[in-house]
Amino acid sequence: MNGSIRIIGGKWRGRKLSVLDKQGLRPTTDRIKETLYNWLMPVIQGSHCLDCFSGSGSLGFEAASRGATSVTLLEKDKQVAQLLNKNKQLIASDAIDIYHTDTLAWLNKPASKQFDIVFIDPPFHQSLVAKTVSLLEHNNWLKPSAYIYIEAEIEHDLTTYIPNNWHLHREKTAGQVHSYLFIREDN
Repeated sequence: MNGSIRIIGGKWRGRKLSVLDKQGLRPTTDRIKETLYNWLMPVIQGSHCLDCFSGSGSLGFEAASRGATSVTLLEKDKQVAQLLNKNKQLIASDAIDIYHTDTLAWLNKPASKQFDIVFIDPPFHQSLVAKTVSLLEHNNWLKPSAYIYIEAEIEHDLTTYIPNNWHLHREKTAGQVHSYLFIREDN
């Protein structure tokens, strides 16, 4: 464990959680996280959230701290998933469920639950965003007016695969990362 993330708002504000130093693991910066949660402030309370590539857990733990009813974290790396479980025990939250699983395999089945807010922040340069978006939409994982947050490398072009009923609500560029917040409209 070579680092930590900080929960910046809500009931666990200021709490630090351990993070493994692993290649491809990019915890969302406090600055980006603060902007995102300002965007989500009207809808986070009582929401059901899905963190597709949870990594450090920065987005998911923040959602739970700020009043989400449930937060589902998906993580493929076994060591990272184990650390997420330790961090969950540290804050003693019943709102968080952590699954050590491949996100694309998990989403590639009919939805067992629908989500209000979905975070898509995968490892860069692996073409995971397009596949994730497709599975979320086609397998009915999203509530009709869901918010979908995507973090992608700055040169990534989302326009070729974002569904027509997803409308760009906000976007921001910080360094090499471009952040998007879409709102899904029921057809």
